[in-house]
Amino acid sequence: RGWFYHWMDVRTGARVWDSELSSIDTAILLAGVLTAKSCFPGDADIAARADAIVDAVDYPWMLAGDPGLLSMGWYPDRGFIPSRWDTYSEGPLLYILGAASRKHPLPAASWRAWKREWTTYGGIRYLHPGTPLFTHQYPHAWVDYRGRKDVDGTDYFENSVKATRAHRRFCLDLAGEFPGYTKDVWGVTASDGPKGYVAWGGPPRHPDIDGTVVPAAAGGSLMFAPELAVPALRAMKRRFEAGIWGPYGFSDAFHPLTGWTGPDVLGIDVGITLLSAENLRSGNVWRWFMANPEIPAALDALGVKK
Repeated sequence: RGWFYHWMDVRTGARVWDSELSSIDTAILLAGVLTAKSCFPGDADIAARADAIVDAVDYPWMLAGDPGLLSMGWYPDRGFIPSRWDTYSEGPLLYILGAASRKHPLPAASWRAWKREWTTYGGIRYLHPGTPLFTHQYPHAWVDYRGRKDVDGTDYFENSVKATRAHRRFCLDLAGEFPGYTKDVWGVTASDGPKGYVAWGGPPRHPDIDGTVVPAAAGGSLMFAPELAVPALRAMKRRFEAGIWGPYGFSDAFHPLTGWTGPDVLGIDVGITLLSAENLRSGNVWRWFMANPEIPAALDALGVKK
């Protein structure tokens, strides 16, 4: 049906670790495919392969009988995952791609089917279901929401700016308990930790927060709030470079007081940092992705207009 497994063998493409056909991981892949297509406009082979991959995805099938909400995935042995992309998260990227599909589009109602949950932290009111900061970052790595508003007036780009500011304030509010958090050393998003991988963040506070800092929290927000993110990354590198800087840039996570440093490189964290940095530097990722005419047309059709 055109969907990709969450984990695949890099050499053969075969499914590994009994993973699911992942709707959101397929969406992130497709965003990269469309970006590559526009990045190399004179390469007919890339364009043909990109079109074949993108056009094969059967979005209505992943609705699994629901009139609008997509399933989070499908297992060969037990079918669709009951959980749905039913609230604000990285999911809007998936729904925009579905609306833009030339072969198997989603119904227009899908964009209105997911919940908009608002919260206020430190006087900042924003759309936020309590998920880690990366959920505010990943859709924006490709979709250029700047200057667009939804029919209800929601400015999704400004919302992610607010999410970044609220998250930094949240970390500073924890500084009494975790004095490693400072005005320029802050940020917690899903990452490795001393006890393994944790989908932590806030607000609200994830119970496992222990003072660990995740550079991708600031790194992924470079395109939203450079006045906060750039000083943070510079301070982290200056103060902790010997322990946290390597061939792929920052370590996935580190603890500024205990000296613990995550040993692995996680593509989901390095990736959002690179994409966000390039959008701040040049806007190229936004430009390349949005150059696919079906994307701005889909946003307009969904009511997210300039």
